Amino acid sequence: MDPSSIMKTSEQGAGPDIITVDSREVYANRWMTVREDKILRRDGSPGLYGYVDKPDFVMILPFDRGLVHLVQQFRYPIKSRQWEFPQGSWEEKPDADPGELARGELQEETGLIAGSLIRIGTIYPLYGTVTQRCHVFLATDLTPGDNKLEHEEQDLVRATVSVDELQRMILDGDLQDAGTIAAFGLARLRKLL
Repeated sequence: MDPSSIMKTSEQGAGPDIITVDSREVYANRWMTVREDKILRRDGSPGLYGYVDKPDFVMILPFDRGLVHLVQQFRYPIKSRQWEFPQGSWEEKPDADPGELARGELQEETGLIAGSLIRIGTIYPLYGTVTQRCHVFLATDLTPGDNKLEHEEQDLVRATVSVDELQRMILDGDLQDAGTIAAFGLARLRKLL
């Protein structure tokens, strides 16, 4: 299927796909807001849509001398420790510059300072239920510094692996974080690794 036929398919029909009739906040904390919206579909039928509103975050792929830096921490919703690239958001500054945020998160979680930081893409990790976008950066020319873990990150551990080992971890299921896998794919597609 060529791209022009995809566009034609998505433009079929008249009017908006969904109209929001009412929206209410169901729950909120410093990290997220859960919303429930009453909607009308294109055919006029009513519906209800629940979703999570979260600030955007960054993910950093630290790569230097043929090695990739990972972090591992306990992820409470799935009750499991998981390997991933450093990532995070600043709840107190939801409109922070993504590059500034990426540099800060990299140093916070790994102690590494990036001599070069390149934005390689933006992804929506779970757009069926969460509004959050992820800005993906490749960090190179790394030098060691002091890490500055937040209280919630006290269980965080670090590891350095080769690109081949990272690929094995993904294929064997030792690394299952969707954002990390997508970031790795972006870097490979851009021929940066």
